[in-house]
Amino acid sequence: MNKKYIFSVVSCLTISLLAAQRDWDAVQIKTEKVADDIYCLFGSGGNIGLAIGQDYAYLIDDQFAPLSEKIIAAVRKVTDRPIRFLVNTHWHGDHVGGNENFAKGGTVIVAHEAVRKRMSSPHKRGDREMPASTYVALPKVTYADQLTFHLDSLRTMRVMHVNPSHTDGDSYIYFPESNVIHMGDNFANGGYPYIDLNSGGDIDGFIRNHNMVLFLIDDETRIIPGHGPVTNRSRLMAYRDMLVTIRTRVKSAKASGNSLEEALAMGLTKEWDAEFGQGFIDPTEIVTSIYRSLD
Repeated sequence: MNKKYIFSVVSCLTISLLAAQRDWDAVQIKTEKVADDIYCLFGSGGNIGLAIGQDYAYLIDDQFAPLSEKIIAAVRKVTDRPIRFLVNTHWHGDHVGGNENFAKGGTVIVAHEAVRKRMSSPHKRGDREMPASTYVALPKVTYADQLTFHLDSLRTMRVMHVNPSHTDGDSYIYFPESNVIHMGDNFANGGYPYIDLNSGGDIDGFIRNHNMVLFLIDDETRIIPGHGPVTNRSRLMAYRDMLVTIRTRVKSAKASGNSLEEALAMGLTKEWDAEFGQGFIDPTEIVTSIYRSLD
C-alpha cells in the first residue's frame, strides 16, 4: 500500500479515536473577543469563529456534534441573532462534525466545492469503510474561488479558497474592516501542521498561503488559527520561517539520496520539537509528510 495513503488514513483514524474517547460533558466552550462583534470560541476541536452582523450571526466551523448545544449556548451569551450561515474551513470532522445539527436548526452550511465533494464520498479510516456524510450535513452553498458576506452596510466577511495545503478545500475567512483573519488548519498555533496527503495536502501550499497572508495583513491583525490561541503577524511569520527551513532540509536530504528512514534520523526539526512536536503531529510525522509531499 502507498505510504502516503497509510500516513493519511492513520492520522484520520487518530482523530476519530480521540473524538470517540472524549468526555463531552467535561468540555467547556470558552469565548474570546477578538474585535468588535467578532469572537473565537474554544472547546474541543477546531477553533470556531463568530461574527455578528446587523441581522444574523455567522459561524466559522462547528467542532463535534455532541458539542452543538454548548456552542449554541455560548453564542447566545453574546448575541440573540439567529445563526444564519456557517462556513466550513475544510472537511475534517473536528471542524464540520456539528454540521447536521446546525443545518436542522435552519443554518445554511457554506464551503468550498472540494469540501462537499469529500464529505459526499465514502472513505477509509484504517481498515474501516466510512460512509459519506448525510445530505443534511453537506454544504448547501459552495464556491470555487471566493465569496463575500455583507455583515452590515460597512463590514464584510470574505471567504477565500487558498492553495492546497492542509487539504485541497482549505479556505481563509477575512474581515478586512475589522482586521481579523481565520486561517483554519493552515495554521496550528503551537503544533506542527497536519498535511493531509490523502486529501490533497501539500507543504508548498502551506508556505505559499502563509506568504499570501503575511502580505495581506499588518502588525495589528488578529489571527484566529485552526488550533491554539489567537495570535498576530509576527507569530505567523516565525511559523512560516520554521516550515521553510524544515522543508529545505527535508528536500536537501531527499535530493542527496537519503531514504525516509535516514532523513528521520537526521534531527531535521530538533530546534522546534520541544515547542511544536508534542501534540497531534510529532517530529516523525511532520518529516514524513513533508518528505512524501515533495513526491
